Amino acid sequence: MSTLWLVATPIGNLGDLAPRAVDVLAAVELVCCEDTRRTGNLLRHAGIRANRLTVCNEHTEFDLTTQVLDVLSSGANVAVVSDAGSPGISDPGERLVAAAIEAGHTVSAVPGPSAATMAVTISGLPSGRHVMEGFLPRKGRERTERIAEIAAETRTVVLYEAPHRIERTLNDLLSACGTERTVAVSRELTKLHEQTIRGTLGSIEVDKPRGEYVIVLGGVSTEPTPIPDDDVRAALRSSIADGASTRDAAASVAATTGRRRRDVYQMALGLNTSPTPGPLTDRAN
Repeated sequence: MSTLWLVATPIGNLGDLAPRAVDVLAAVELVCCEDTRRTGNLLRHAGIRANRLTVCNEHTEFDLTTQVLDVLSSGANVAVVSDAGSPGISDPGERLVAAAIEAGHTVSAVPGPSAATMAVTISGLPSGRHVMEGFLPRKGRERTERIAEIAAETRTVVLYEAPHRIERTLNDLLSACGTERTVAVSRELTKLHEQTIRGTLGSIEVDKPRGEYVIVLGGVSTEPTPIPDDDVRAALRSSIADGASTRDAAASVAATTGRRRRDVYQMALGLNTSPTPGPLTDRAN
C-alpha cells in the first residue's frame, strides 16, 4: 500500500538529516515542499535526484490535496517536507495528512530535528507538560485573546516568532504576564551562531534580532505566594495586642496565612521571649 511520508529536515545543520530520511526521499514519486529551490539544494546535498518537486504551503495545500491523493492511489509514495524541522507543526502538511487518512492511505513519518523540542529541552524550564502554540496571530482581537490565554497557562508554552516581530511579541507577553515570568529565547538553533537567552520577561533583552526564534515561556505558578515571616510576626503581634492568647493568635494567623500551625506557634513564642528594647538613656562620663 502507498504511504504519505512526513519527513523531518534539518533546522540549520545539514548533518542532522537522518539516513532513513535520505532513503525515503530518494524512493518517493513526489516531494511536497514549501520552497522547491531550498528543498532541491537539500536533496542535492544528500545525493538525491527527486522525481518531482511541488510547492506545498498555506496557499497551495488545499488545491494540492487532489494531486497527492491521485499519486497515492496510483500506488506510489509521497513525501512532505518543510523548509526546516517537522512538517505539519506550524508548517504545511496537516491538511494532506487528514485527507490521506480519510482516503484510507498509510501515513507515517521519519522523525528528526524539531526547533520546538530542542528549545524546550535546553531551556531549563519544566518540560514534563508543555503546549505548542506556534506563531501568534499578528494583530487584532485574536492576538490579544491568545496572549491572554497564554498568560493564564500553567504549562510551559512554546512559541515561534520571526526576527522582525520578536521584540513586539516579547513586549506583549511582558504586559500580559508580568516581569517575573520565566522565559528562554533561542535563535539560530544548530547553527554557528546558536544562542539561548534565559531569564525573566522583565530582564531579558534581544540584541540585533536575526534568524528564527523559539520562545519557551514558563507557566504561571499555581502555588500561593509565601507570606514573609515579618508579616506573620506582625499579624501575631496585632492579634495578641487585641487580647488573644499566644495559642489562639497562632491558630488564627496560621489559618489566614496558610502556614503550619506549629511553625506559627513557635514564632509567637519567640515574640514573647524576645527582649523589648528599652528607652535610651544618657550616661554621665
